Amino acid sequence: SILIFEPRGIMLRSVIKSRAVIQSARRSFQRAYATNRGVVYVGPGEVAVRDVPFPKLELVCPEQSRKCDHGVILRCVATNICGSDQHMVRGRTSLKGGTGLVLGHEITGEVIELGRDVENLELGDLVSVPFNVSCGRCENCKKGKTDICLNVNPKRAGAAYGYVDLGGWVGGQAEAVMVPYADWNCLKFPDREQAMEKMESLTCLSDILPTGFHGAVSAGVGPGSFVYVAGAGPVGLACAASCHLLGAACVIVGDLNERRLEQARSFGCETLNVSSEVPMQEQLRALIGRTEVDAAVDCVGFEARGCGHAHHQEHPAQVLNDCMMVTRAGGSIGIPGLYVTEDPGAADEAARFGTLSMKFGEGWAKSLGFMTGQTPVMKYHRGLMHAILKEKIDIAKAVNVQVISLDDAPAAYADFDKGAAKKFVISPHGDLLKK
Repeated sequence: SILIFEPRGIMLRSVIKSRAVIQSARRSFQRAYATNRGVVYVGPGEVAVRDVPFPKLELVCPEQSRKCDHGVILRCVATNICGSDQHMVRGRTSLKGGTGLVLGHEITGEVIELGRDVENLELGDLVSVPFNVSCGRCENCKKGKTDICLNVNPKRAGAAYGYVDLGGWVGGQAEAVMVPYADWNCLKFPDREQAMEKMESLTCLSDILPTGFHGAVSAGVGPGSFVYVAGAGPVGLACAASCHLLGAACVIVGDLNERRLEQARSFGCETLNVSSEVPMQEQLRALIGRTEVDAAVDCVGFEARGCGHAHHQEHPAQVLNDCMMVTRAGGSIGIPGLYVTEDPGAADEAARFGTLSMKFGEGWAKSLGFMTGQTPVMKYHRGLMHAILKEKIDIAKAVNVQVISLDDAPAAYADFDKGAAKKFVISPHGDLLKK
């Protein structure tokens, strides 16, 4: 310590330099000996676990180059496979093969290195990281719209880890990852031991639980609501569980995958199978005695399929049109499902550029509200963390978490693509596999 005498009075200020010394030594050690492996996009339908560079407190990529002294490096404890990752892996985005992109935007980890400008985190802290990267300084961030931060992506508003066109930030399906603006982005768990005990649920805070919750909130779900949730994948199931948390009277989940519908029924949801020849409205009448609901949430996105006999064919606007059809006049539709500006594998030429055949007139005539876009995770993640820790919601059970090793990730991607009713959580260092 160095003692500095203030010019006025007898005040002493202790300036501790030990952390900087420790950090310098730690960085030198890591650069010399540390290795890193991650899940890399190879090409359509193919991912692989490969050696990737150990992260530094900087970003250097085709999109941008910057120092990140405000960042931290995390040892990844849990990192999840998301349906949004599958869109890329299927070749349904502008991502080209051979780029070496490390996938993964759902990250929970332990702080192992601190940038010099980080003030509120310490080595060993266990944190959840929102999937959207944000600076905390721009106009949108100050309004709570962290999903459309203006300072983290030169191409457009908003960024995410390990995702095409979203800033070039390296993904977290790896042994280690760098997180910028760490004081702002990282949600520190209050008790490490308790957090590790509930990690299979807490890992969902980085994306699917806030995303599902946001879909429900933006659709106006509250006590007594009748809600239709389109899609029984992990986000749809997280949305259904969120509707219960918000007090919905009845949650109806629609999908064409019977295994996923069974998972929805396992925690109290009603279900309807959109591949049935029985029209959706008639299925609703049989379930709730009426053909419309108070709120609907699209948890499917642009790879939607038709209903009934057309369920084998892609109809990108199908879920949007279904939601408008079954939502009562004056109701609202939350749309956390992903829609893209470019889809090389689209069913028709218009859809390749994000132009969909929506029955918007019906939505207008019924005065429906719509909410689109990425989820501002930071708006919800702290409150949802406490809901998990106080056992108000068991999200791991709702989405059927299955923990896997990093080496198992390629097989899990293939299983998920076939419609597995599971949420795959990667434990890169085996922390969760030891439980």
